[in-house]
Amino acid sequence: MTDTTRKAARPVPPAAPAGPKRAPAPRGTRIRGRLTPWLFLIAPLALLLTFTYAPIANMIAYSFTDWDGVSPELNYTGTENYTELLTRSELFEVFFVSGYYLVASVVQIVLALYFATILSFDVRFRNFFKGVLFFPYLINGVAIGFVFLYFFQDGGTLDSVLRLLGVETDHAWLGTPFSANTSLAGVSVWRYLGLNFVLFLGAIQSIPGELYEAAEIDGAGRWHQFRHIIAPGIKPVLSLSVILSVSGSLSVFEIPYIMTGGATGTETFVIQTVKLAFQFNKTGLASAAAVVLLLIVLAVTWVQRRIVPDEKVDLV
Repeated sequence: MTDTTRKAARPVPPAAPAGPKRAPAPRGTRIRGRLTPWLFLIAPLALLLTFTYAPIANMIAYSFTDWDGVSPELNYTGTENYTELLTRSELFEVFFVSGYYLVASVVQIVLALYFATILSFDVRFRNFFKGVLFFPYLINGVAIGFVFLYFFQDGGTLDSVLRLLGVETDHAWLGTPFSANTSLAGVSVWRYLGLNFVLFLGAIQSIPGELYEAAEIDGAGRWHQFRHIIAPGIKPVLSLSVILSVSGSLSVFEIPYIMTGGATGTETFVIQTVKLAFQFNKTGLASAAAVVLLLIVLAVTWVQRRIVPDEKVDLV
């Protein structure tokens, strides 16, 4: 009897009995399982609809009326408000002021990226410096406005510090359009630097540490690590930061409104819109201006995302 015949003659062990089939869950249980996530979303969705989308819908509706913000009657005027906006060039001249904040946002991103890169490595007192950089973002904007209003006033803190350093100046920091807008843009850099710093720091720290170790073994310095590891790794966060900076530059309101009220050539598009609504009682025209600003921000964001698409980064 050959080996092949012996193998074929061996009895085949019986298969293990199949376990009991799990009975399908009752229909009521399946329905509850599908509805449970939506029950948790009811509260945030209700808040989102009430305080975001409903006001936007009302704003769009008011933009087609001549409502003064007080009268209970609304007169439909069609596209008259938008026509007035597009034919009055002085209403869009205030966008030139946004250029100061756009330049300031570039400085802000560069500084935030620099400090985030430095403090992502093992340096002394890095936790202390992290807190120092992020602290201004936690302060209320109104308080910041009043603090820097005294800082830049004639004979104020800045003049006193310069005098101690032997620099005599009688310059009115908020007296001319250029110096006032430059000063206000500098305040915005100081306040929002911490936000970009935290975004960049979190993105840098999410990069695997093995990449840095491998780069050091290969003899790569800090600059090469930044260029080939950090910069590609934080590209999505950097793109988000640029979008936030551009949209923020177009819709600046808090700091210039508190410090100058839009005087001395510091009026922004949002300040102008607020004045149209509450000072000149042209709520319909102000709503149209707000809609135009929203469309501009959306268009800028769309163009930016088309130029710099959100690509997946794989460093490993």
